[in-house]
Amino acid sequence: MDDANLQQSEWPANPIVPGAIASSNWRAKLSLDFVEKNGRTVLARKQHEGPLVIQKVLYPEGDAVSHAIIVHPPGGVAGGDALALNVKQSNHSHVLLTTPGAGKWYKSNGRQASQQLNFDLQDSAILEWLPQENILFDGSDLVLSAEINLGAQAVFAAWDILCFGRQASAEEWLNGKLHQRLSIKRNHQLIWNERSNLSPQSRAFASMAGLRGQVVSASFVVAAGAVPVDIIAACREVSADQGSKIGLTALPQIFSARYIGSSAQSARQYFEALWHILRPWYAHRAITRPRIWNT
Repeated sequence: MDDANLQQSEWPANPIVPGAIASSNWRAKLSLDFVEKNGRTVLARKQHEGPLVIQKVLYPEGDAVSHAIIVHPPGGVAGGDALALNVKQSNHSHVLLTTPGAGKWYKSNGRQASQQLNFDLQDSAILEWLPQENILFDGSDLVLSAEINLGAQAVFAAWDILCFGRQASAEEWLNGKLHQRLSIKRNHQLIWNERSNLSPQSRAFASMAGLRGQVVSASFVVAAGAVPVDIIAACREVSADQGSKIGLTALPQIFSARYIGSSAQSARQYFEALWHILRPWYAHRAITRPRIWNT
């Protein structure tokens, strides 16, 4: 995959289909505020409605970094369900959020499901959003939307791994729709805006300039300013599994890595190798894998 296929794109502001939230079966909303106090990042406020919660905050890296797991107890998202995660961070706070397992998006039966992320980081805050993969069942119709607002020196690092169909059950993604959008602003100025609209029948799903018919598509984005040349060079030395396609793009405000292939595990391994290189640059500390990834 070459860089020409990875550049940011300009799209209308709102990809969500009107009525998607209004017709939801199950609304779930979780709001979290993290602050830094005397060198320790603490959860200062949490509020949730419906089945979306946070487990206990852990400190495997010491006081400066909070690790937390976002849990959706039903385990899967049905047509009409709407999930919303709102996170605010104060200056100098550092948070790593992940999920306990793969997200499952069930057959929609004519009702669109959605997930909305709203992250607001003050100056010098760091947020790492590193969820496990999302699995799109045949017939799923979903919207994945993220709005990121960064202060002058704030850092945002996130990956997103999508599996089209259930490989373990030999189920293909033959029917369905995916609308996806990521918007990142720094000091209220748009620095990254991308959107995709996919269906199994869309040209982008099968074309050589798109997903090439692969069943796993993944992206890793870091908003931390210009990446040093030696870091980019080290990232370009990282390889992925045979048969996959990978690519890197380094812009003045954004680093972006892409993977298309046949394995969510391989996509994660590729991104973790990049994370190992990138984190000492953007966070001044080595990686510490969340404990939940080992279970």
